[in-house]
Amino acid sequence: MAFINKDFMLNNETGKKLYNDYAKDLPIYDFHCHLDPKQIAENVHFKDIVDIWLSGDHYKWRAMRGQGIEERYITGDASNKEKFIKWAETLENSVGNPLYHWSHLELKMYFNIDELLTSENAERIYNEANKYLEENHVTTQSLITNSNVKLICTTDNPTDDLHYHDDIAKQDAFETTVLPAFRPDDVFKIGDQAFLNFLEKLGQVEDKQLKTEDDFIKALFNRIDYFHAKGAKLSDHGISILHYEDFTKEEVSRIFSKAINKEELTSKDKAQFQTYVLNELGKKYYEKGWAMQIHFGALRNANTKMFEKLGPDTGFDSMLDQTHVAYHLNSLLNMMEYEGHLPKTIIYNLNPIYNDIVGSAIANFQTEAGIKGKVQHGAGWWFNDTKRGMLRQMSSLADQGLLMNFVGMLTDSRSFISYSRHDYFRRILCTFVGDLVEKDEIPNENELLKKLIQNICYNNAYNYFNLI
Repeated sequence: MAFINKDFMLNNETGKKLYNDYAKDLPIYDFHCHLDPKQIAENVHFKDIVDIWLSGDHYKWRAMRGQGIEERYITGDASNKEKFIKWAETLENSVGNPLYHWSHLELKMYFNIDELLTSENAERIYNEANKYLEENHVTTQSLITNSNVKLICTTDNPTDDLHYHDDIAKQDAFETTVLPAFRPDDVFKIGDQAFLNFLEKLGQVEDKQLKTEDDFIKALFNRIDYFHAKGAKLSDHGISILHYEDFTKEEVSRIFSKAINKEELTSKDKAQFQTYVLNELGKKYYEKGWAMQIHFGALRNANTKMFEKLGPDTGFDSMLDQTHVAYHLNSLLNMMEYEGHLPKTIIYNLNPIYNDIVGSAIANFQTEAGIKGKVQHGAGWWFNDTKRGMLRQMSSLADQGLLMNFVGMLTDSRSFISYSRHDYFRRILCTFVGDLVEKDEIPNENELLKKLIQNICYNNAYNYFNLI
């Protein structure tokens, strides 16, 4: 029997029934990813499996380094075939790592290859995969369509003009809705050159010199209005440390002035500014009916030598810990709630030790009648979009809140073949629920189970974001 078979990851009879009857054929609502809208608009044709499968995939790069592979075969100048063979050598040694599952799912779903990849068959599979790409003219849009994706929200800098989204919207033959999402990460890098670069670019887009924090916030609000006019209704914020620090308007003015004059900022200054900006953005998101996503807890670029050689997003990040997460998260949400502008919010913690803290915190702010799960505990992210990570997140959410209202899985990926992870998630979800049923912890009632599975896999996201 093939490794990736119809019962893959479905370890109980109830789970098999739930997956096949209720989950398997649902469309995908990918409300957060890092796909390139330019590639979607231009409907890029992939001719080599390495371009679609290995390029830019820091998950695979980390594993290859763990196998002792020379960097030239990872991010360097080796040929695509050489890189593929080195990846095959790594994959056959990655049993126990989710990459072993994901990679074989991807081979089967997107290349019609139903055998284990090893160093022995690597060259043959490389040639077969490339032949498949050519004969089937596999493109960005065909991959999306064939994956049954109904909606994609990309991740876009506030200064982007979004013209590729306009181009996509004009293509009637492509039926998937592709919308921008507002990702202002550099606004939280005050004290760094990245903040000053962003400030300059934002001023150019707005055709105005941004001299004060009021100018800055007004410019961000203008960009939110621009994104909204293009169909956007989501924002996302990547934050290493989640801060709440009381501030006054005078303190914020002083901090902004110090930043633009390249004066050194204290840790408290940065925390106050982060709190101020999130609160101000929350006001605008609430006004526009947007959902706010916050991803926190990534330690970026831990290997200085490799960062200087390869730059960011190359596989040298890890989980971060911090103190008083419960205080900072509750205080931040409480500030927005008290002032009357807490938007729909999704919190993603990279470090799983905070699962129950996040779960118990969000339950304090489910106070807006008519909105189910207004504040969400987001799906297992990055190091947690694994079987173990997904089960921990779902168990915590079920313990602390309402699993029935969970908005479910997202790819959070730059790869056009990561939609296999939705299938992976659905199989794990159905086994998780099926196990509870077979232990008599959930009633074996078809309508209840159908509602639970279909809500989490699609319906909740569709209703929560209200984008299509």
